[in-house]
Amino acid sequence: MSTTLSHRTLNRTLLARQMLLQRTDMPIVQAVEHLVGLQAQAPIPPYLALWTRLKPYTVDALSKLIIDRSLVRMTLWRGTLHLISADDVHLMRTALQPELNKWAKTVMPPATRVEVDLEELARITREFIDAEPRTVAEIGAHLEEHFPGAKARELSTQAQMLVPMIQVPPRGIWGVGGVPQNVAMATWLGRELPEKAAVAELVERYLRAFGPATLADMQAWSRLVGLKAHAAELDLVEYRNEDGKVLLDVPDGVIVPEDVPAPARLLPAFDNVLLGHADRRRIMSEDARSRWGAVRNAVFPPTFLVDGFLRGTWNVVENRDAATLTIEPYSKTTKKDMAGVVREAKAVLKVMAPKKPHVIVTP
Repeated sequence: MSTTLSHRTLNRTLLARQMLLQRTDMPIVQAVEHLVGLQAQAPIPPYLALWTRLKPYTVDALSKLIIDRSLVRMTLWRGTLHLISADDVHLMRTALQPELNKWAKTVMPPATRVEVDLEELARITREFIDAEPRTVAEIGAHLEEHFPGAKARELSTQAQMLVPMIQVPPRGIWGVGGVPQNVAMATWLGRELPEKAAVAELVERYLRAFGPATLADMQAWSRLVGLKAHAAELDLVEYRNEDGKVLLDVPDGVIVPEDVPAPARLLPAFDNVLLGHADRRRIMSEDARSRWGAVRNAVFPPTFLVDGFLRGTWNVVENRDAATLTIEPYSKTTKKDMAGVVREAKAVLKVMAPKKPHVIVTP
């Protein structure tokens, strides 16, 4: 009979595997690979995601790894930008490419759909972004010339799904910014995707970062289908959650007792730990989930954890005189718990605004 794991046990185990119980000295590239990539819709979140997990750590070290192409920004899970290692592109983008090809067919609404030869669209896009880095607007305008009647925005979205491309520096570099430009992945990294993906390896990687987890959790994270067959290729162990559902895990995955203390942690927008499961009770209450999810266009805000669980949001506003970090709990928070959040807030302001006075606003 499988061992039953409580939500709190799953919480502590997840925090440990996500390097949120204590900061680690793992090298940056290795950390990004262990976490199976980092959400990177905006430039800043990956930097803060690693700041809250690693020690020692500097933002410049991450910037250098993006510039030297050890790490890259590209469209992956859930059709959004992720930061991954160059060595992981072959595994992750190859695994996801069949689903991205399917999604490309649904970009245009049925009422306004224009028949587009997607193979031809991919060929034209590849030639265009092989020459030099291009913005999404430039890609769309170029494709619009070849597919009259179709909208540039929809065409460029299809292009990003069909053609593996890298969002190149200076976009994504700390303190630099720049207009997002894209170049063909093969041009940037000097190699094409393999024909077949090792999806079973991806399942194992996911479990090491997010397990134990259900097949539904894996699918919610990856948007891949047919994972049951790939999981069956692996030597996995089984647990049960409080609802009796089967949780899969790697045999050597450490299970952390529920009574292990969890420090306060500040998380960036879109942090992986909040997006890695279909059943998120291991990291947030139903009330917290409803408040966290009540955002427009899935633009999730920076958040903080207390006792290992989602407890509220935070935000930084800078002007010429100061950098102000405002903490907004979802519910009443004790002075002791708030002290831990404030300690992390002071530390993150030293990273985000090292040359300005710091102001922290609490309830």
